[in-house]
Amino acid sequence: MATIFIGDVQGCCSALERLLDKVRFDQTVDRVILVGDLVNRGPASAAVLQLIMSLGNAASTVLGNHDIHLLAVAAGAREPGPSDTFLDVLEHPARQSMIAYLTQQPVLLCDETTQSIVVHAGLWAGWNLIDAQRYAREVEMALRDPSGAFFHHLYGDQPHRWALSLRGWDRLRVLTNIFTRVRYYRADGGLALTEKRPPGRASPALRPWFDLMGDALAPWRVIFGHWSSLGLLSRPGFIALDTGCAWGGALTAVRFETKTDNIAFVSCACS
Repeated sequence: MATIFIGDVQGCCSALERLLDKVRFDQTVDRVILVGDLVNRGPASAAVLQLIMSLGNAASTVLGNHDIHLLAVAAGAREPGPSDTFLDVLEHPARQSMIAYLTQQPVLLCDETTQSIVVHAGLWAGWNLIDAQRYAREVEMALRDPSGAFFHHLYGDQPHRWALSLRGWDRLRVLTNIFTRVRYYRADGGLALTEKRPPGRASPALRPWFDLMGDALAPWRVIFGHWSSLGLLSRPGFIALDTGCAWGGALTAVRFETKTDNIAFVSCACS
């Protein structure tokens, strides 16, 4: 039995199928957990969703910013952009079931077997695990509201800093940005949401979010995606799995053998 974590698929279904074969995924005994951004930018978002849904309880995912953007478009809160490639979902006969599936997914997932916290982008440096779980539930409850009001107030970079005193849409917006969009924090502690370059090429005034976490989450590790220019990263407490599948890179998984300490990284090209 193994637990397999997979990076940002972004509509690249053929790469996902090949990676599941390469990592020896067995639906009857293994589990696969995805770090979000199942859809958009690649050519086959609907096929990715159908594949993941077909795996039933053997598959879990958190929501990424592209997944939430699809939900916002489906709710009529946003128009598709020129670079969006998820119209195959919106025009699919099974659209309703795919949208319903995404709506029920979390923004943060804890896997007890591997002691892993799965989130698409990142966390706020002052949080412990209980904090992160509590605030994730706030976002999840809001995006499941049948009125769809959440999606009409979601977009924007402000407020740029989390505070317990925040209320209403400002609170939900900054929480969503932390879970699904953050890469860096500024020197003043605020979110830097527009910088996508990797450390070493970005301003030295910016700090990767995981550099600021300390040991607040120990002994848990955080597994995340969202940062294709960062690529594969594995260090104590953190694993980053976005290796740019939709951008000519690779799709990457990490396989944990349940009864051993063996961890193996496996990738396949997204050609």
